[in-house]
Amino acid sequence: MTNDQPRRGYWCECWTQDLNEGAEPALLASFDAHSASQADRWVAVALRTISPALDPDASDEAWTWLYEGRIQTRRALLRAQPCAVTITQASTLITWTIRPALFLQLAHRQGAELPACAYAFKPHAAD
Repeated sequence: MTNDQPRRGYWCECWTQDLNEGAEPALLASFDAHSASQADRWVAVALRTISPALDPDASDEAWTWLYEGRIQTRRALLRAQPCAVTITQASTLITWTIRPALFLQLAHRQGAELPACAYAFKPHAAD
């Protein structure tokens, strides 16, 4: 595979939502994983990190996924199926999503010649 070819991987996100206020879910974090194991490890590390601060029910949800659900998640990811892991802490819903993705290589400007107009640009002075 050359550098200009798309790279297969997984797009991971963590969303939170306050259930009492009826607010829309808010994106807390995102991560581009290169493999299924890296994607589910991202969720596992997050759950292990926050589990001591969770209430008993949420902690049980977290550890149930870590011991039982993680295997199912990995299998689904290897079949290129999207997955979600959700726990409820008090009135906050926390959801990690993992989706198969194709990542495009971004062009960089190192060594590239910029158009002449790029050198003529002058930022506005602060008023």
